[in-house]
Amino acid sequence: MPICRGCKDEVDQLVAVTVAGKRLKLCEDCADRAREEAEVARESESVIQGMMGFKGRR
Repeated sequence: MPICRGCKDEVDQLVAVTVAGKRLKLCEDCADRAREEAEVARESESVIQGMMGFKGRR
């Protein structure tokens, strides 16, 4: 049985997710959580850059 790198539990199937430039194999729950965290981080960075007047690309 494969083991999730996020929660360290044995699962039936792993899902490959790219988070912060790293490709991780996680269970469905951990993958959803990682996607949500990445989306929140991306949006908050955009807001901060907007407040600071940053007009370039990352």
